[in-house]
Amino acid sequence: MSEEPVPARASLDRLFELAEVLGAMMQRGMAEKGLTPARAGVLWALFQDGPVTQRALATRLGVTPRNVTGLLDALQEDGLVVREPHPTDRRATLVSLTGEGRSTASALRGGRDELADLLFAGVPADQLDTFTATLAQVTGRLRAVGAAGPE
Repeated sequence: MSEEPVPARASLDRLFELAEVLGAMMQRGMAEKGLTPARAGVLWALFQDGPVTQRALATRLGVTPRNVTGLLDALQEDGLVVREPHPTDRRATLVSLTGEGRSTASALRGGRDELADLLFAGVPADQLDTFTATLAQVTGRLRAVGAAGPE
């Protein structure tokens, strides 16, 4: 078996460091808004996709319908989401953000945008394009390895 090139190891070390720092920042930002990562994921999905059924939301988030019900219960209690009967499918429930939920999700997006501006200010567009393409390639490989499971 051939030895892995040292630059690949250094790159992986930087990715681990990035994940740690970025994860800690995201945790603080969510905690300041009284959110867990799972609840923030629900708000983000609804913010991006608009009103959806509970089943579609569970599928998008990769969780069980039972799990999404618990998340929605907490978010509804906090006044961030509302559940209503689906207009055309009486068996389904439609989930949407309240005004406060939209405001919270918008604040999350604003924080993301501010961080992107801070981190990438002055970086030439071609370098950002290369960086983004490389991250997409690495993320794709990680997903493929994760989907394959242990050998």
